[in-house]
Amino acid sequence: MNMTDPRMHLLELSGQRGVSLAQLSALIGRNSSYLQQFVRKGSPRKLEETDRRTLARFFGVDESQLGAPEENSRNPSGKLPRGDWVDVSRLALGASAGPGVLAGEEQAIGAFRFAARWLRAQGLDPAMLSAIAVAGDSMEPTLRDGDEILVDRTPRGLRDGIHVVRVDDAVLVKRLDTGRPGAIALVSDNPAYRPLELAPGDIEVIGRVVWKSGRL
Repeated sequence: MNMTDPRMHLLELSGQRGVSLAQLSALIGRNSSYLQQFVRKGSPRKLEETDRRTLARFFGVDESQLGAPEENSRNPSGKLPRGDWVDVSRLALGASAGPGVLAGEEQAIGAFRFAARWLRAQGLDPAMLSAIAVAGDSMEPTLRDGDEILVDRTPRGLRDGIHVVRVDDAVLVKRLDTGRPGAIALVSDNPAYRPLELAPGDIEVIGRVVWKSGRL
């Protein structure tokens, strides 16, 4: 690879931002090894347009640095123009509000469209958002089975609030209670479920729940 190769640029940008290729793969709704294979093995030969655009927005670079033809490159500042709309990937991954579900492959199965202006007003970066479905009743009445939730994956320190977390191979949506010395409690809003206390190292925080939609 040479310095003009989009694979090299992606590797450099990943190192500068301090994010792994696995994290970037999740960002574009792909399995964890997708970008590793793109960089190391040249498969796929080039990034799909939607994947390339999401990564360019995340890094704030021109799409041409990630393989877009110069004449097709757009929005070189990486900023979203006013009035634009943003598609946030819906992942084929259920966040269990019950006993837990296996994560599996985090593949996109569609998208929700949001106004970029509204996302800016909420302080949200579209490149760090994913939508997933809630399964189970342990977070009722706040979140119900079948609700769609918007998850902000921006890295932050642990804090209280509703989050999507991974415990072993199970993905859960729970309220975090970080006020217990040496432990984090996963709390259900449904009083029928008891809190679960775990060591901080046993929990991977995927992101904070910042929005929900659901049927009336």
